[in-house]
Amino acid sequence: MLTLDQATYDAIVAHAKRDHPDECCGIVAGPEGSDRPERFIEMINAAGSPTFYEFDSTELLQLYKEMWDRDEEPVIVYHSHTATEAYPSRTDIGLASEPNAHYVLVSTREHGNNDGPVEFRSYRIIDGEVTEEEVAVVPAKPLIEEHQ
Repeated sequence: MLTLDQATYDAIVAHAKRDHPDECCGIVAGPEGSDRPERFIEMINAAGSPTFYEFDSTELLQLYKEMWDRDEEPVIVYHSHTATEAYPSRTDIGLASEPNAHYVLVSTREHGNNDGPVEFRSYRIIDGEVTEEEVAVVPAKPLIEEHQ
């Protein structure tokens, strides 16, 4: 099961709507081995396409260096589908190279970048096998301020 906070869910949906009719893509990083999506990173779809997404290789390399330095890993790898359901395509399955990641798909086919619900689904993709999982959206944790 994927558990993410409302702010992260809203950020992914907002990115998908904003980039429609092109596909959007991004990563939510978290502490290595934690399965906690904590740091939302919006990426550029280098393909600039309504039917395909591609991370910019320079941007992706920089992000991985940053995650290594912070002992993070991609907890969520997300992208949108603009004209089809939120289910991984053959290309998506072939590109899925993070066995610990949740692959989130957001379909904006019904309302595009207008108000209205989207289809938001999550999958595990390991060795080409796709398994859908439940998504739990929880309230954002309040920030705890430390006073000295």
